Amino acid sequence: MTIRIGTFNAENLFRRPKAFALEDDAKRDKILSDFNELASLLEKDTYEPADKQRIAEIIKDHQVHNGEKDSPRPFFINELKGSGAKLFTASGPVANPTITIVADGRGDWPGWAEFVRGDLSWTAVQNTARVVAEVNADVLLMVEAEDRLTLERFNDNVLGETLGHQPYAFNLLIDGNDPRGIDVGILSRHPITSVRSHVFDPGQGGRRLFSRDCPEFETAINGTPLWILGNHFKSKRGGGEGLRVRQAERVREIYQAALQRSDHVIVAGDLNDFLDSPPVRTLLDAGLEEAMTHPSYTGDPGTHGPGTGDDDKLDYLMFSPTLWDRVEHVEVERRGIWAPRTFKSFPTVTSKATQASDHAALYADLDL
Repeated sequence: MTIRIGTFNAENLFRRPKAFALEDDAKRDKILSDFNELASLLEKDTYEPADKQRIAEIIKDHQVHNGEKDSPRPFFINELKGSGAKLFTASGPVANPTITIVADGRGDWPGWAEFVRGDLSWTAVQNTARVVAEVNADVLLMVEAEDRLTLERFNDNVLGETLGHQPYAFNLLIDGNDPRGIDVGILSRHPITSVRSHVFDPGQGGRRLFSRDCPEFETAINGTPLWILGNHFKSKRGGGEGLRVRQAERVREIYQAALQRSDHVIVAGDLNDFLDSPPVRTLLDAGLEEAMTHPSYTGDPGTHGPGTGDDDKLDYLMFSPTLWDRVEHVEVERRGIWAPRTFKSFPTVTSKATQASDHAALYADLDL
């Protein structure tokens, strides 16, 4: 019996932070970097004078204080109403205010920093479903999905009702550590019989190890367990290779433990690094085999953007030795990406604004 397994970074299903859609890479990276810095500063027990100064600078630089309807702010401070406690005050003109940090530490105010979200275009949402329908996997890892109910609505309402494709009977997602709603979920035509989360695995400096999670999804393929370890490693933005290596080392341990339960184990998802990088080598050296190295695959080496370069390889399906011997065919579905100088997209993909994602879907057929 042939079973198709896939992975797809959908870059959210209905809504995503507006900053992610910016065409200017430098501007987008600056926003993401400052947001991460702000979030880290806000978690400090005590805000030193230098901390307060930097928090105020970020708030002012990005107009975080501007709560007007047409505000250009990419993120805001969510202060809980009725608490009476505030992080900051703003006085003077909106364009050039004086920001005063009134809280002296994390315990002085209840709230957090949060990205401003925007709706994806309906065309983009349908194109995301079109990729899922074309791949038509029996089990599909969905990276960057907002939450389980959103995944279910996408499955039933868009994939099923709008496109007329058979929706998946089973779906599961556990919210991870990323506040932006980019979690790792799964769609399956076979029963999902158990799940193990690693959202609380400890990292360095008291932080959690996984940027999202490494959920272990157990599916039953005609009664035989198949384990899929879903991943979305730390982004390349701002470096992060050391953290990706530590994440890979932990996934390797989880994989080896899973092998004690079943010889049918897959490590999948967006590892945010190329094939010969230290994080990926950490996993391959454990005996896993990567789908796009299979003799049946003859396309370009990457899965991100045009996909023509080795550095474009970000998405992975890695198989345990027993499963690797059963791989029959490997393919990449790129038509949801807008790359007009490289390949032909779906007719409905006419720009970056309408593309399903800038990641391709990777899938493999196995004889199980």
